[in-house]
Amino acid sequence: MDTSISESSSPTQLKWRKVAYGGMQPGFDDNHTDETFLEEMVTNANVVKRNMVNLMLDSVSISQYLCIVSLVVMVWTYTLRSTLDENSLLFLDFGLLGLGFLVLLLTEEMLSLNLLFHYFLNISFFMTGLYVLAPIYHTLTRSISSDSIWAVTVGLLLIHLFLHDYSGSTIKVPGALKNPSLTSCISLNASVVASVFVASRLPSRLHVFALMLFSLQTFLFAPLVSYSIKKYSFCLHIWFSFGLMMITLAFVYTLHSLLFVLLLGLLVFITVICPYWLIRIQEYKFEINGPWDEAKLCFDITD
Repeated sequence: MDTSISESSSPTQLKWRKVAYGGMQPGFDDNHTDETFLEEMVTNANVVKRNMVNLMLDSVSISQYLCIVSLVVMVWTYTLRSTLDENSLLFLDFGLLGLGFLVLLLTEEMLSLNLLFHYFLNISFFMTGLYVLAPIYHTLTRSISSDSIWAVTVGLLLIHLFLHDYSGSTIKVPGALKNPSLTSCISLNASVVASVFVASRLPSRLHVFALMLFSLQTFLFAPLVSYSIKKYSFCLHIWFSFGLMMITLAFVYTLHSLLFVLLLGLLVFITVICPYWLIRIQEYKFEINGPWDEAKLCFDITD
């Protein structure tokens, strides 16, 4: 018997080649792998190397908005304590509104006078509707205890901070139409409801109107202004953010020293510890790519 034929036709002498989508080759199992199988293995091909300084600068946006919400809560507290009367609160409202439009006018390249007039017209309608609804807000939660109001308000603010879009990807800038995400809509609605609950505990309708105007223009207008500053100049955004942090910490210190320590610790945790933590846990990330991955079809179209 001639053994050369059997040896040449044995499966061990056949050359194995990879066939896409489970193609069978005579003499080999469908799960056969040869010694070159792991030569194409690549580790951490898509892992992005992060820099500590860049992460800290990116986290400034979160700390900035946390300070904005803290200032809103402080205005609520001073108004409930009757430290801020309705006239002072209205003066603060119109001052912030004018300052916000001035920043938009200086930073937005696509902002025209017609668009600015359109904004003023919409704000006028908004303020009129808010003034008409102020008596309803004033008596909305009369039958609810104050403890329940404060507990729900704190929970709504936490939801607002947790779901807020800190990247600014859903902000409607002039000349661009963007649909807000579900989480950003929930965040905005939570802040509006929290403002209504707080305003319903004020003594007069004008108080309610002034506080609601301040809260809504802050939650609606402040992200647009901060995003415009960041898009115009990142360096200006950093200086503005740190200045806002210093002002917020100074006001919180006058309110209560323990709150000052808590806010300072939270800002340090967000700006320093969280970026450092992310870089440290990135060392344990291990991603494997190889010939067992899903096939990617490439079409070479030639004339």
